[in-house]
This record gives sequence, structure tokens and C-alpha cells, in this order.
Amino acid sequence: MAAVSRRQIVALGAGMALALALADFARAASEARFDWFEYRGHDPADATPLKPGEYRNPILRGFHPDPSLTRVGDDFYLVTSTFAYFPGLPVFRSRDLVTWTQIGNAIDRPDQLDFTGLGLSRGVFAPTISHRDGTFYILNTCVDCGGNYLITATNPAGPWSDPIWIKEIDGIDPSFVFDGDRTWILNNGPPEGTPLYEGHRAIWIQEFDLAARKPIGPRKVLVNGGVDLSTKPIWIEGPHIFKRGGWYYLSCAEGGTAEGHSQVILRSRNVLGPYEPWSGNPILTQRGLPRDRPHPITSAGHAQLVETARGEWWASFLATQPYAGDLYNTGRETFLLPVKWTDDGWPVILPAGQAIPRVHRRPDLPPAPARTAPAREEFGGEALGPEWMTIRTPRGSWHRLEGGALVLAGAEPLGGGKGQPAYAGRRQQHVEAEAVTRVRFTPEHDGDRAGLAALQSSDFFYALTITRRGGAAVVALERRAGPRDPEHGVTVATAEVPAGAPLDLRITARGGKYDFAYARSPGRWITLAAAQDGTILSTKTAGGFVGVTLGLYAYSPARPDGD
Repeated sequence: MAAVSRRQIVALGAGMALALALADFARAASEARFDWFEYRGHDPADATPLKPGEYRNPILRGFHPDPSLTRVGDDFYLVTSTFAYFPGLPVFRSRDLVTWTQIGNAIDRPDQLDFTGLGLSRGVFAPTISHRDGTFYILNTCVDCGGNYLITATNPAGPWSDPIWIKEIDGIDPSFVFDGDRTWILNNGPPEGTPLYEGHRAIWIQEFDLAARKPIGPRKVLVNGGVDLSTKPIWIEGPHIFKRGGWYYLSCAEGGTAEGHSQVILRSRNVLGPYEPWSGNPILTQRGLPRDRPHPITSAGHAQLVETARGEWWASFLATQPYAGDLYNTGRETFLLPVKWTDDGWPVILPAGQAIPRVHRRPDLPPAPARTAPAREEFGGEALGPEWMTIRTPRGSWHRLEGGALVLAGAEPLGGGKGQPAYAGRRQQHVEAEAVTRVRFTPEHDGDRAGLAALQSSDFFYALTITRRGGAAVVALERRAGPRDPEHGVTVATAEVPAGAPLDLRITARGGKYDFAYARSPGRWITLAAAQDGTILSTKTAGGFVGVTLGLYAYSPARPDGD
């Protein structure tokens, strides 16, 4: 809002004008300007240089779980989960399956879905992308916010349609099967009757009227529990059906998304079954491997297979990279491996007992360049890049790009709340990473904060901010290590800084340790707190399905809510 003019004072009366002026002052005082943001990172496992014709796993680093991909001509398209982050469901394009460019986000309008009140690991779970007759389809589940839905686009970069809700289908992980002129919908759901044990689920199929956008006919169970119900398999999910050589292959994740995760395969001569499991299942897992192996990759599963135009088969899947035990902060990432076919026609992503290779021969496809997120973001464009995310669905104005800076202002705290704080984050994509920014902020009220955060969820984060204590401006590090901590966290360390002067802030991740520093002048870093416990930012400690984001944050309790 612009400053109140003398003419407005006369027209509105002194009382109203004073109220507007005070609101205008509160807004201006609570705004923070970020001149730039830098991200750098590397993984110790990547020390060996690549040879010609090789690629390195993961192909999408940082929190990119539940990958689904499809091929249209010579192009491949891939989407991943984002849960309660907005914008949601990033869409990527590639020509070589190795290098990917993010071309948009399928959920990029606040009126598409409402994440208000959701925990950060609720919202949009595993999406699937498919294509038929010039239309792209994404099936998805909005957990605790509507259930299963369909969105469509003629251009995968968007815009995508508003959700078409599929209330007839329960559970999660819907996907389409295009079979001649008929379409079928798969999903994970409760089994028939009473579940026999915790994690007992089933894979269902039903015909789908693509023109009417709704299921038709009876539903049928294809898989009850998993490949062997007598062993009490858990969380059969992520179903995909594809055809090869007269067989319908049903590929599913099994075993949950932790270290017991796996991928299994079944097949039938009929899309409706019955489906026979392969005797050599699972076709991908890392469970049972020695924990002390160097640079382990764990929790592999949720795969989808695709055939290239040259007849090769490849699989994308999720896995994790722990820095110790089962501790990882980067979330579930996207990996790629070739698929080998047995003599009797079964696909295998990785033989039992083998560790996922970090380096592999590239697909037989021409290498293609990709556009990646800039290491240094100068905020000189008209909008934030597609890799930037905020928490939950935005309502009203919370940021703008102005004069080569990102301006943030908000009245929602980073922790504890269920609304949308003024937070713009990017994924931590490496075990060893560094995020740096320059912020200009004058805390005018007690509780005003602006700075840099390392966030796993609203209950587990570090925030390095300029704030006000005892009438003085200070740089403060606050840590929230669970829902019992205050919403802003517990103060770890503070140091007085000049009010209103630009301040550089830096967060450095070193596996399970994080360092926090500030600089009053460029390059002259002062450590505020070193070797802080980064395991509170791990999925093992915090729970959920996301990874750490490193982002910019502003808050003022005096700011009018919703402005």
C-alpha cells in the first residue's frame, strides 16, 4: 500500500487515515530485502571423475521423491512429489534420461489445491504422468485435502487444468493404463474385508471413461497384500502396468519407503489378471546389504519403467543417501538404472545383493544439455524460478521482486503454524552444502525476524535471522527440535549487529553437522555457532517424506495478517 496522502487524510478523516498510516508503517517495517542467494554443494561419493559416456546417480538431487516418467516421441517427461510445498508437482523434460530441465510446476495456482492447515508431509503424494492423443495426464492424491484427482494439459509446461476429483477411488497412487481404445485406472487401497495386519493393502483396477473423466464398471483387486500374502508384506503401492511381448506387467513398490523398500513385478496375459509374481522378486531393493559399505544408497523403490525409441528399457526410482546409519537430510532423490530382461521375459533393475552404482553407462541416446537452477540467484527477473517453493498454499501477497531484490513480508511464523509463512526455499541437494544470502532488514518490533533457514518441517529447523532483543538489533540462531519447542525455536546464540545495515548470512551443512555464520562486510565471516546437531533435520528424527530446504524468511508479529 502506498503512503497515506494529505488529500486522503481530509477525505477519510483523521481516525481512518491514522489507522492506514499505522498499517502502512507496520508493512514497511516488517519487509526484508534479499539481494541475492547462493547455493553450492558436493557429495564425497562423487570424488571420482566421470569417464566419457557415463552418468552419475542420483539424476535429480535433493528432495525429489516418487518419480514418474513417460516418453512422447523423443522427449521424456518426469514428475515428483512435493507434499505441502507450493508450487507443487515439478515437471521435467529430458532427451537423454540423464539431464533434466524443470519446465514448470503442475500445481502453480493457489486456487487449484488448498494446503492450509496441513503438515508439510501431507498434501500431494506420488503423481503419475502419462500421455495420449495430444493430452498429458497427471493422476495424483491430495492427502487430507480432497483425495484422488486428475489434471490435464496439452503442453506439459502448463497451464494444467483445475483438479477433476475422482471420488469413486479411495487410497493413493492412482495411475492410468491405456490399452487399445480402453483406459483403466489403478490405485492402492484397503483390501477387501478387514485388513489382516498393519500395512495390509491391495492394488485395485477399474475401467475409466476418459471422455467423461470418471471410473465406470466394477472394481477388482489385482494384488492382495503383495507378492506373497503369507509373509505379511506391507504397503503395496505405486502400481504401473505396461505391455511387452503379449504380457501385461504390473510393477509395484512394496515394503514401505524406509530401508525395507523394494520394487516387485507380476505379469498376466490379461489386463484384469490374474497376475503371477516373478519367483525372483524383488527386482530392486537395497535391504540386507552391509550398513558399513562406503557411501551407501538405501531405501530404493517406487520405480517406473520406460522404453526408449531405440528399444532400451530404463527405470527411474527413489532412493536415499545416508551420511550415517539411516540418517539423511536430502530426502528421497531420483535415480536411474537400466532394465535387463531375463530369458523367460522378466525385467530386472538390479540383481539381488548388488549395491546401486553411483556411476553407470549412459543410455544409448544423444547427450542433451539441461537448464539447472542457478548457483547464484540475483532476483532480477519478473518471477521466482520454478525451483523455488513456499510452505502451503499462498493467500495474498507475501513476496515481490523489486530492484534486483526479493522482498519478503509475512505474519505467519516458520514453526508451529498451519498457514503460509513468508518463506522461499530451495532444496538442499548435497550432503555437504552451503547457502549464503545478503539481507537488508530493520527489526522495528520485538519478534521481527528475517534471514536464512534450514528447514525440515515446521517442527524441525534452524533459523539464522536478524531480530531485536532488548531494543538492539542482533543476529540470532534459533533451533526448533520438536513440537514442544517454542514456535520460533530455542535461542542458540546471538550477536549484536548494526541496525539497518546489510548483513551476509551463511549456513554450511557437513553431513550431520551445520555451521552458522554472518558477515558485516563481504567475506569477513564470523562464526555464530559451529557443529550444531544436523540430525534433527534428518527424516529419521523429524519423520515425514520431505528433505531439507534452505530458504529466505521474514516475519513480523505487527504485520497485518493477510497483507
